Amino acid sequence: MTRRPLLPLAAALLALTLAACNPQTADDDPKQPAAPTPTTSAAPTGAPGGPGTGALSLTDAIAEIPKGEEKRDGYERDSFKHWIDEDQDGCPTRAEVLIEEATTKPEQGERCTLTGGVWTSSYDGVEVTDAKRLDIDHMVPLAEAWDSGAHAWSDERRQAYANDLTAPRSLIAVTAKTNRSKGDKDPADWLPPAPDAHCTYAADWTATKLRWQLNADDAERTALLDLAGRCPDTVVEYEPAA
Repeated sequence: MTRRPLLPLAAALLALTLAACNPQTADDDPKQPAAPTPTTSAAPTGAPGGPGTGALSLTDAIAEIPKGEEKRDGYERDSFKHWIDEDQDGCPTRAEVLIEEATTKPEQGERCTLTGGVWTSSYDGVEVTDAKRLDIDHMVPLAEAWDSGAHAWSDERRQAYANDLTAPRSLIAVTAKTNRSKGDKDPADWLPPAPDAHCTYAADWTATKLRWQLNADDAERTALLDLAGRCPDTVVEYEPAA
């Protein structure tokens, strides 16, 4: 499956336009980054407006996330069928992400077995040369999605969410260590260990919530707005999921 088309025709698909959003911090606490060094941001693309109409500042995008309480009752990971081979090319979703995100492309063997290849995990900046050391992270974890509205979805919609190859940052390859540290936490409880990933992470999280119309509780919203205050040049684009 071709992932993240780069032609102008596909510009309306979910994308993150991020510029000058690398906050610097004096310590290693990912929840306490200092304000970013002022820089000049790239001009947003598209016309600002409501959901899916163009580029929004991170603060304005957060304001568009539906408000609501979380509901964990009844959650099972199997409620989201994932790592399917939607286009029947022999490569399941996990492999599709690994192939797309490799900085040095791996070789594909029988049944889409991948050998070689190089990846950089955005959460911690670690370079990885063994795909087995990588997890494919759902930007908004499956349990968090369930809590935030997916409990009311059909099985088909949950499957589409769990295998969303259309949006650029719904699924990303990161070190297993960071993915498992994150677990099902939202930004109120976890941020990437690399401080310069915080603005990107906040924008990716927000875009995913907007794409799928998942709600945010008060603690999550407060944490996101705190990040937005340190990421003034971060711009978010998204397209609502079908």
